[in-house]
Amino acid sequence: MLDSLQRFVRSYWYWLAIIATGLAMEAVALYFQYALGYGPCVLCIHVRIWVMAFIILATLGLLLRNSRPAIISISGLTVIAALGLAERSWMTFAIERNLIEGSCTMGSGLPDWFALDRWFPAVFEPWELCGWTPELLFGITMAEGLLVFSAIALCSTIFATYTFIRKA
Repeated sequence: MLDSLQRFVRSYWYWLAIIATGLAMEAVALYFQYALGYGPCVLCIHVRIWVMAFIILATLGLLLRNSRPAIISISGLTVIAALGLAERSWMTFAIERNLIEGSCTMGSGLPDWFALDRWFPAVFEPWELCGWTPELLFGITMAEGLLVFSAIALCSTIFATYTFIRKA
């Protein structure tokens, strides 16, 4: 089974899977925002930014998959994106469950040189304060789903990076 996973990671299907998953996550977020009326908070916007980073990195990985130095670098960057996603997901979950004292403001917290909230407000503009997330399915909230997904993403990107480095 480990050999099968390593073959998958080394194939272009790995990068396509990341792109498809990222696009699906962005689509679900926008569906909840525009069709169901659940506006995003600042932490949700930060999650969207990390997911967009995954999409961009996977696109680069797909294009440069035959260059070992490039693929190792890109894969390492996906680990960083997974860490960022996990941290923002944990914060969203912890605030929702009152595990930490905190809230957020209506500002995105992004610097002027990276003002995605002004450049693409339809996707990256916060609408609400942090504190709760809507239910996805079967009583699972978006924060809970993000926490599980980010853990899976972190484990798989670490495994993929190890596989790329280890390859002879």
